[in-house]
Amino acid sequence: MSTPENEMTSTHERAAAGTPEGPAGTPEGAATSPGNDTRDTHPRAHCAIDTDGRITFRLPPTTTPRPQLLLRLRPRKGRPETTPHVLDLEPDRADGHRQAVLEPHPVLDEGRWDVYLLPEPGAEHRRLRPGLRDLRTLVDGHLRDRPSPVTARVPYVTKDGFLALRAWRRTAHAEARAIGVEGRALTVTARLHGAELRDDATVRLRLRGTDTVRTLRPRADDDARGFSLTAGPGDLTVDGEGAGRIWDVFVRPAADAPPIRVARLLDDVADRKHVHVYPALEADGSAFRPYYTVDNDLAIEVT
Repeated sequence: MSTPENEMTSTHERAAAGTPEGPAGTPEGAATSPGNDTRDTHPRAHCAIDTDGRITFRLPPTTTPRPQLLLRLRPRKGRPETTPHVLDLEPDRADGHRQAVLEPHPVLDEGRWDVYLLPEPGAEHRRLRPGLRDLRTLVDGHLRDRPSPVTARVPYVTKDGFLALRAWRRTAHAEARAIGVEGRALTVTARLHGAELRDDATVRLRLRGTDTVRTLRPRADDDARGFSLTAGPGDLTVDGEGAGRIWDVFVRPAADAPPIRVARLLDDVADRKHVHVYPALEADGSAFRPYYTVDNDLAIEVT
């Protein structure tokens, strides 16, 4: 069975309603949704993103003269907190609403950025609930070639119903497109952004937690950007290794180039691990299933 590139319905229709999404893209916590709780006093923010990655936030009028929008990166375990970004919320002359624009530059560090309201400089910040999220320009983002560094931003709703921003920043990127499971092989088509394939390009499958690497030859398109890879049970089996193995997928565009992670970042889905679910290839007593990690990177699990 093969899974086409557009195997899942885009989420922008759901996102436009500002409804928090659970792991499968369904409304999360429907019985206790913040939108249905009249006791919820968190302000709401609408946002829209354009094709250049510029995000406009829009909030209701405030009683303070100098409100600001605060973006704070959640630090990874063991790492220091990144300097937050603060944006002025300017008044709209038409209706008094407040608006802040996050420009494409400076580029945000990769990770998850929580969005807060600062009623005034130095005041205690407040989490924001999502309003309307217009992500339509992101739906076909994979069709546009990106220069290096490759960046992407997706406003999304956290599991507890607050507004956040998922950001990626990579020197180069290989965007996964169609993933097929047919016969005794897994096939992935992808496209490079910020790099080009040379004649000595390779695909590298790295067994997580080990130094084991399997090298495959990609089939390159004429433009040296698009390519496909095929992996079978023999490429994903290691003597002496038990169940629960995970292979991370990379492409090395040239023998002297660093490997580039294969992932799917250039659309409107911030978390696709439980949204895009693929069938497993079953062979030789094992199951080989492609999936996306919590960072939307492509991996293959062997069970």
